[in-house]
Amino acid sequence: MVKLKTYITLFIVFMMLGCNDKSQNAKEKTAADILGNPKYLAISYGGYRENTRDIQPTIPELKDDMRILSAMGIKVLRTYNVHLDQAANLLKAISELKTADPSFEMYVMLGAWIDCKNAFNSSNGEPDHNLESERNAVEIETAVRLTKTYPDIVKIIAVGNEAMVKWATSYYVQPGVILKWVNHLQDLKQSGELPKDVWITSSDNFASWGGGDAEYHTEDLNQLIKAVDYISMHTYPMHDTHYHPVFWGVEENEADLDDVEKIDAAMVRAKTYAISQYDSVYNYMTSLGVKKPIHIGETGWASQSNALYGDTGSKATDEYKEGVYYKSMREWTNENGMSCFFFEAFDEQWKDANNLLGSENHFGLINLQGEAKYALWDLVDQGAFKGLTRHGKPITKTFGGNKDVLMKTVVVPPIKN
Repeated sequence: MVKLKTYITLFIVFMMLGCNDKSQNAKEKTAADILGNPKYLAISYGGYRENTRDIQPTIPELKDDMRILSAMGIKVLRTYNVHLDQAANLLKAISELKTADPSFEMYVMLGAWIDCKNAFNSSNGEPDHNLESERNAVEIETAVRLTKTYPDIVKIIAVGNEAMVKWATSYYVQPGVILKWVNHLQDLKQSGELPKDVWITSSDNFASWGGGDAEYHTEDLNQLIKAVDYISMHTYPMHDTHYHPVFWGVEENEADLDDVEKIDAAMVRAKTYAISQYDSVYNYMTSLGVKKPIHIGETGWASQSNALYGDTGSKATDEYKEGVYYKSMREWTNENGMSCFFFEAFDEQWKDANNLLGSENHFGLINLQGEAKYALWDLVDQGAFKGLTRHGKPITKTFGGNKDVLMKTVVVPPIKN
């Protein structure tokens, strides 16, 4: 009888230790564990429903979105700033979901917005790209505070979003500004004020990371590449269907293909174009004697445009092309051990509030009516969203799930010159 009691006691202790180990393992997930792990898919997230960010998404709305993204296999989110309520509320929403269900996993790449003095043509004058905004320090301080409050959720801090690329004429800064704040955060890690396993990066256009013109190849950039824990680079073939369409259009030898084959061939070239931009960043990084991970901090394909990329422009935007690009980029990055923060989870209409059909409003994989676009139709068929709602509506397919109707909205890219 004594032996039986001893065995029972040991069994209970063993089970408790096992449970504690599982709990501890969940808490110990690091950026190194989740980035590049195909079991931890990433996405860019904004939960704004209205045509202004003055109306912030509520915590219940954020929880609805988290459940939907989790059903998609998404476990890593990218945010863009911490000066609006959404960032703090998102972390609170995830924390509450984890408390209610300890198996729930969602991690965050927390963005700190960085810009120059007089950004966006302030009342104080024109943007001064050689000086930084005084608000940058507040943004970094807030990112640090949120990371310390939610160390089990925040695994990455990104200093700036497309903050160095020179076509961001309203707000860009010099690489030295980003370097300053990256070094500051790295120092906080060394001192123990931030968790040592939090990764620090900046999320920027491929050209800003040395993959473009030589004007970007500065010593401050070189030092920045050495200072970050990994490079978060952006690539947007969709935009270059208008601005640099070297890969876009129907080739002469494709004239006899049917329309879908012509489109598919163009989308293969779009993926190849994105890979070439990755390669250009990789080559510049290694030319400095640096070897560290590169992940896709942002890429995407709009499903609609009434301007440069639509039917009267480069004929690039529709749900079919978006779906093909989404799946091909997921395939490439998963196979190569890279994360891809696809832009973006849900349509947001504040981005181009005066033009509802503008491309910036239509990068989401789920629209404002709670309909899954073509890229996610297979998940609807699999029942991934069963019981989940957005705005009280179940997640259904666009076009009623009728591909023939969808394809009537799809146009063939122009013949290449």
